[in-house]
Amino acid sequence: MEPNFWHSKWNAEQIGFHLSEVNPLLIKYWPALDLAPNSQVFVPLCGKSLDLCYLAELGHKVVGCELNQTAVEQFFAENSLPHLMTPAKESISELNRFDASDITLYQGDLFSLTPEELSGVDAFYDRAALIAWPESMRLAYVEKLIELLPPKSMGLLVTLDYPQEALKGPPFAVSNDWVMANMADYFELELLSSEDVLNENPRFVNKQVPWLTESVYQLKRRG
Repeated sequence: MEPNFWHSKWNAEQIGFHLSEVNPLLIKYWPALDLAPNSQVFVPLCGKSLDLCYLAELGHKVVGCELNQTAVEQFFAENSLPHLMTPAKESISELNRFDASDITLYQGDLFSLTPEELSGVDAFYDRAALIAWPESMRLAYVEKLIELLPPKSMGLLVTLDYPQEALKGPPFAVSNDWVMANMADYFELELLSSEDVLNENPRFVNKQVPWLTESVYQLKRRG
C-alpha cells in the first residue's frame, strides 16, 4: 500500500485495525517464546497499539516503527508517556525517533530502517504488519524483516486468512501455505493456534465473507 493510503486512514480516523485493549493472543502466546524480561522487542507497523505498553510492562525494551506521525503522537499522549523527538540519524533523516523510558518509536518508512537502529533487538512481534501488505508487496516486507533481525531472534506472528476475492484488504489474506513457502527458509516456524474468528469480526460477516481464520506462529530466525 502507498503511504498516502495509511496517512488518509489516520487523518480520517478510519482505524478499525486499532484494538482498544491488549491483544489477547499476545497475552496468551508471548510466554511461549520464553524470553528474558530485558529482551528488546521490535514491533513493525505498530500504530498506537497498547501491545507496546504490555511488552514494556513485561520488562522488555520495545522498538516500534510506524509510518504516520499522528499515530505516534497519539500513542504517547493517550498513554501519558513523556517523550523526546529527535532525528534518528543524519543519513536517514526521513525517520524521526521518539524516545520514552522503555519504548522507542521510529516514525517513517519501515524500509528506511537499518540494522543499526535495531542493534540489541532479539525478538519481534507482528500482529498487523504482514497482513497489511498486498501479496505483490508482501515478500519485500519479509526480506526487510530478515535484513533487520539478527540470527536466533524469536518472534510471534499473527495472520488472517479468508477468500481474498470476497473482500478488498487490508487486512489481506495470508494463508498458511504462503507463510511456509516464503518464510520457512529464513525462520523456524511453529503453528501455535489456528481458529475460526468470523463471528468476532462484523465487517467480514457484513461483507458475507464465508470464513475467516486467525493463526498464531512462533518464529525463530535461522542462523
